Parts: sequence; structure tokens; C-alpha cells
Amino acid sequence: MALDIKKAIKKPGSLRKSLGIKKGKKIPAKVLAKAAKKPGKMGQRARFAQTLKGFKKSWWKDLCIKQVVKL
Repeated sequence: MALDIKKAIKKPGSLRKSLGIKKGKKIPAKVLAKAAKKPGKMGQRARFAQTLKGFKKSWWKDLCIKQVVKL
């Protein structure tokens, strides 16, 4: 499952860029919620970002460690 999610993030930063938020800044929750209601790629990316936001940070650390070990 972890590898499927890793492959799903094909263009990191594309949602932030399309929303007009500068690199290094966080996307506010209200902006993300508004974007999630839009159709098309921006809406898909925003909904996916909301899904990923729900994961625990420790899960991401485990994913990164597994990726490094496999390499």
C-alpha cells in the first residue's frame, strides 16, 4: 500500500503552484477545502492532499525508511 501512495504523488508541488502559494509555505485548510470542491485536476489534487493530511507523520517516516532500505 505504501508504494501505491508513493507512486500517486507524481508531481509534487503542483497543487501549491496552481493555487498560487509560494514555495515553502503551507496551504491553509480553508484554501484546500475550497480547492477540493473544484472539478478537474486541481480538485483531485486537493482531495488527495486532504487525504494525505489525515495520515500520521510517523507513517511517513516509516515509508521513507522502507524506501531507503529497499534501495
